[in-house]
Amino acid sequence: MRVRWLGIAALVLVGVTTGGSHAAPDRPQIRVDELGFAPGEAKIAYLLAPRALPGASFSVVDRRGRTVLSGTAGTSRGSWNGAYGAVQPLDLSALRAAGTYRVRVGAVVSPPFRVARAASLFVPRVADVVAFFQAQRDGSHVIPGPLHRRPSHLNDRRLTVYDWPRYESPDSDVILGSSLKPLGGPVDLEGGWVDAGDFIKFTHTTAYAEVMLLATRRALGGKAPPGLAAEARYGLRWLEKAWDPVSAVLQLQVGIGSGNKAGTFHGDHDLWRSPERDDHLTGAKDRYLSSRPAFRANAPGRPVPPNLAGRVAASFALAAQLDRSRAELNAAARLFAAAKVRHVTAADVVTALPHAFYPESSWLDDMELAGAELALAGRLLHDPRATGWLRAAEGFARGYLAGGERDTLNLYDTSALAHADLIRAGSHLRPRLLADLRAQLRRGLARAAKDPFGAAARYDDFDAAPHTFGLAATAGLYRELTGDRRYDAFATQQRGWALGANAWGASLMIGVGSAFPRCPQHVVANLAGSLDGRPPLLRGAVVNGPNGKDIFAGGLGGYLPGMRRCPRAGDSSAVFTGHGSRYVDDVRAWQTVEPALDFSAVAALAFALSD
Repeated sequence: MRVRWLGIAALVLVGVTTGGSHAAPDRPQIRVDELGFAPGEAKIAYLLAPRALPGASFSVVDRRGRTVLSGTAGTSRGSWNGAYGAVQPLDLSALRAAGTYRVRVGAVVSPPFRVARAASLFVPRVADVVAFFQAQRDGSHVIPGPLHRRPSHLNDRRLTVYDWPRYESPDSDVILGSSLKPLGGPVDLEGGWVDAGDFIKFTHTTAYAEVMLLATRRALGGKAPPGLAAEARYGLRWLEKAWDPVSAVLQLQVGIGSGNKAGTFHGDHDLWRSPERDDHLTGAKDRYLSSRPAFRANAPGRPVPPNLAGRVAASFALAAQLDRSRAELNAAARLFAAAKVRHVTAADVVTALPHAFYPESSWLDDMELAGAELALAGRLLHDPRATGWLRAAEGFARGYLAGGERDTLNLYDTSALAHADLIRAGSHLRPRLLADLRAQLRRGLARAAKDPFGAAARYDDFDAAPHTFGLAATAGLYRELTGDRRYDAFATQQRGWALGANAWGASLMIGVGSAFPRCPQHVVANLAGSLDGRPPLLRGAVVNGPNGKDIFAGGLGGYLPGMRRCPRAGDSSAVFTGHGSRYVDDVRAWQTVEPALDFSAVAALAFALSD
């Protein structure tokens, strides 16, 4: 489950069609963005070979096998691992005609990819993300979909609120004590989205995903796919339940990860079962599964953690912009005003229980984002408070810009969108905000320049896929703000890496390409979907992607009772382990193939901003 800690003539090119991560060891491979490209985009594929092939020629063929483009492989960008000593770029940028193609080098053939108008390539992928969020629905209004979802966790309508548990260690979700301490209730937290492959619901991740979906809807306008508005509304309704403006209390979470150290009660991660079973479980051990605990982020009369207040308020304010709703604007304003913003310490940043699930320490970016969205909504609704919100957002932006080492757009750092919308709101900090956006992109460019496949994310650590899509989205935001297209090729390169132009030849989005995850760590997909890449699928789900190889040192672990085994169990892509990273497509490999709300949501924004 999702836990953030714990000489060509010298080489014989044998006949092989490269089909992703299951190819034979030491054979040359061709890696390409398996979704494809818009006609005007830079188009780079890669030849991954045991050794460099100076002067190697390549061709691009159409569906009928006709050659439509020829060229010569570029100089190797470096070694990948002991088996693959060269990664050579193949420049396909001259290919502009619409169609489906493959790349050939000798007898080696790439997976197919398309060239098509941006709208026909990318907007359907946003629709796929919507389908993923529909599959993540909890409560009475689930959508059956291909995975035959049924209403689940209806008991969430009347939940007891508990005190925060104590844990075995800072990096553990194993609870100490024989029971949880009740504080009050009941609260209604039925509905919403489950966070990842399990069934816990978090305000922290829901709000981030909500912001990304609403920003996607705003970016696409009338081109937005059917269902996006309704799905964003579904998540927003749950956030409205989580925030009580009367008591000024924000609910934090529904459910627990593991049970307790003594083994007298279970948590979500202890049983592999369909979510609709939970309401009907009986017995003391399953009491926190049948009637799940709720936890609040702040006590009555106490300020709301600023990271949560910021991103939830930003969700309400973005909705106010799209709906022209004064009620949503006022809800955002009340939450924004309830945030703790003075003398903030690390302990005041609250994400989940335990905090190690999502070890975030930043909050200024979230408050900047909320202020920017409030200012934009206030201006649309002619609210006299708009100028005050703008000035407050600028104050948080100054604090962020004066801080130390920063991240790029992902669950833990919303500054890219915050900066962009603060500029749209008319901030006089525009030069400094644009400079920071450029700095984020340049950090990505510097990493990409040193990587054989041009990857800007650190793929030997968590969150490679969302960082990659976040950088692509940031490049799109920068282009929208300035008209400057200098980062377009970089954005395309990052999208390509996430969709197959990587060492494993793995698309990290289910349903895209021919080598997407077949066996993700997702309970519903494992129990109700296929395990071989054929429908029914958890379409639109983005997984973490490659991760540090050391976290697999203890192996993949055993199967939980009820877990369906993958047809190709184990690490069939081990030959491509390199640069300290590993990718495993196996239901036990939560480190690489567990999908999550934030992964797919930021991908949707990246697709919406692709051109």
